[in-house]
Formats: sequence, C-alpha cells, structure tokens
Amino acid sequence: MIRPRRTLLFAPANRPALQEKALATGADIVCIDLEDAIPSSEKESARALAVPFLTNAPGAERVLRINSIRSADGLRDMLAVIAARPAGGTIMLPKVATADEVRLVDDLLTEAALPLSLSVLIESAEGLENARAIMAASPRITFALFGAVDFSSEMGVPVAHEPLLYPRSRLVHAAKLAGIDILDVPCLAFRDDAVVKAEAETALTLGFTGKAALHPANVATIKAAYTPTPEQIARAEKIVALYEASPNGLAELDGKLIEKPVIRAMQRILAFRV
Repeated sequence: MIRPRRTLLFAPANRPALQEKALATGADIVCIDLEDAIPSSEKESARALAVPFLTNAPGAERVLRINSIRSADGLRDMLAVIAARPAGGTIMLPKVATADEVRLVDDLLTEAALPLSLSVLIESAEGLENARAIMAASPRITFALFGAVDFSSEMGVPVAHEPLLYPRSRLVHAAKLAGIDILDVPCLAFRDDAVVKAEAETALTLGFTGKAALHPANVATIKAAYTPTPEQIARAEKIVALYEASPNGLAELDGKLIEKPVIRAMQRILAFRV
C-alpha cells in the first residue's frame, strides 16, 4: 500500500500544546523536533515531552527528529526512546553523513525489538556523496529529507533553485533507487503563499514526493500541489481498469501500450487522491 507523504510539518518538542495542533492540520507527517528547535539547556526536559508522541495511533504519521547520533544528546535521545518502548512511529536521523550511522540505530532498535521506522536527513556534502548507501542502509527507512539550509551553508551558496539543483536531483535519484519517498526542504519564506506554492511545484517536477513545512498555514498549499486533479484521477482509474480487465497483462489506450510501469505510476496517483 502506498502511503502519501506529501506534507511534513515540524513542531518544537518543548511546546507540547503544539503537538495536537500540528496533528489537526491535515499534514501527512508530523515531526516533533528535538534538534535544531531546542536550545541545549532544554534538551532533557524536551526529550521527556517528545518521546511519548511516538505511537501507532491513526492519523498523521508520527516522527521524532532526534539529535545527531554522533552526539551525546543523540545517544540520550535513543536511550529514552528505547526505555519508553513506543509501539510505532519513525525516528528521523539528522545530519546523516554515512551509512554506519543508520546501521547503528537499526541495530539498537532491533536489539530492543522495537517496530520503529527510520527517516534520514541529508544536509552535508559528505551525506550527499554517500546518499545512495545511506538510503539503502536499513529496511526501516521509509523516507528521506533534504536539508538545504545546512547544505548551502557548507557549500557557500545561497538557498536558491539553481545552486541546489544538483544535490536535489542526486537525492531524488538515490531515493528512487532505494524505493523510498523523498521530501524537499521547508520553504523559508513561509508567510508568502505564492513562494511556498512555487517551491512545492518545482520540487514535484524534480521527483520529490512531498515537501516539509515550518508553519501550519503551508500544509494546505503543499498538499494541493501534490494532490492529483480530478482529470488525472479519472484517467488513472480508466487505465488501471483497462489493465486489470486485460486477460494477458497488456492493454492499450489512445494508441499507447499500457504496461506495468505505467500502472505503478497510475496507482501512485490514485493513492494521492485523499
């Protein structure tokens, strides 16, 4: 079953009242942030508030962004998750530079027999270089996210389309090879709906399956950009029906052959109609 991951909304871990508000926005994924949004002095208290967010409850996919697993705070985050033994949810690993980081967390979760998924945040030159290995490092990985702000800072380029086209394209390529979803960075101009819409549509044309958001107001705009039109849905339904009715696995529409790759694309469109 294809799970739409069109929108991911971040919320800080030290403001628990925002958790329910974030879940009510209609975002496909809600990510509680223990990393960049939390000052060092509040990491411990925020951790206690954030870990219980992980669950297999219906509704939005629940994600917890921990601190880098290469840091003491990241290790403390993982120990807190293991101690809490959540029944579901996803751990987002930030600043992933090598596949070994993913394998370490996978091993910890496997040892603890926890059914948690993983996502990886690629935001460095080293991470980009190792993107293919990182995204294939664990069967727990369900999606990746591009961290354009940290990446652009390291590379000395502006957070703009042209200088970041190469890393975006390379990450999409790696994600497709790994068979996982890939989400684009949040729009920094989050108060300008036109800019949010334009960025979401551009990311879609590059192959991104969704886009993250910093503000609840951006969720509907991003979701609209990634939701197929009624015309696209009707055509997809027609193509799938023709294919399923075919006795030999081959069908034709408007003079064009319908094969399995076409059906997979149509099924994805139908999954995104919600």
